[in-house]
Amino acid sequence: MEDTAGGEADEDTAEEEEHLDASQLPSCVIHRILTGNKKELKANQEWLRTNIFHTRLEHGDRSLNVIIDNGSGMNVISEIAVERLHLKIETHPSPYRISWVNEHNSVSVKHRCLVQFSLGQEYVDEAWCDIIPMTVCHMLLGRPWLYDRRVSYNGYTNTYSFYFKGKKLVLVPLPIAEFEATNKKVPVLNMHQFSQAVSGEQMLLFVVRREVKQDDGVVPKELAIILDRFQDIMPSEMPNQLPPMRDVQHVIDLIPGSSLPNLPHYRMSPAENEELNQQIQ
Repeated sequence: MEDTAGGEADEDTAEEEEHLDASQLPSCVIHRILTGNKKELKANQEWLRTNIFHTRLEHGDRSLNVIIDNGSGMNVISEIAVERLHLKIETHPSPYRISWVNEHNSVSVKHRCLVQFSLGQEYVDEAWCDIIPMTVCHMLLGRPWLYDRRVSYNGYTNTYSFYFKGKKLVLVPLPIAEFEATNKKVPVLNMHQFSQAVSGEQMLLFVVRREVKQDDGVVPKELAIILDRFQDIMPSEMPNQLPPMRDVQHVIDLIPGSSLPNLPHYRMSPAENEELNQQIQ
């Protein structure tokens, strides 16, 4: 990792302070949420007292949900984020196992990748992250990143601050949205409304899947075209019973317990074999 923090010399000369809020870019991974009404944040800032630090950092034109945890001894990134961002992975120089990700089984850490991330134009950085199966966030910055950037934590404001290229940067936490259950009908957009929503900027899209029931007696347009084309073999009324018995009944007599014959085809001349191959092709 290239050291761009600047060290103590920058701390002495830095005069500017920049507060960086979470990125508003679309997430790199779609998240499933419960249907409900979003609760309003409490005016007394109680959420700062009970929530750990969340933010969104940027990677290209997508954002990463990030947790900064000074109790973690490593930087980690989720497997799905690595896959969606097409990050280059390499074998970990010191493989190890962890158990805090999964309470039932420990997880082997065998690979890592160099992740580039930013927040606006003020902060552009990169860090080595171990790759693990993780759903709590896309990336977790732990002690290695905190140490390399000489980060300070304010427990009251739940902010992380550090000096970067002569400027003091303060990472502001992202409020965690809470939802409450609702019995209201879930709204569904029609195609015109959906097109208008997509054309907007800074949109949060909720995709709702519902079952579409076909009305009785209504034939889909695609199927109606096929029925019209083959109406000579598809009568309007279908029989409600099996065909009548015929004079000759075609049956295959099977011997109980016997095995089906599995033999190669009969021998043929080279000319016949060539003709057979041509017909098959």
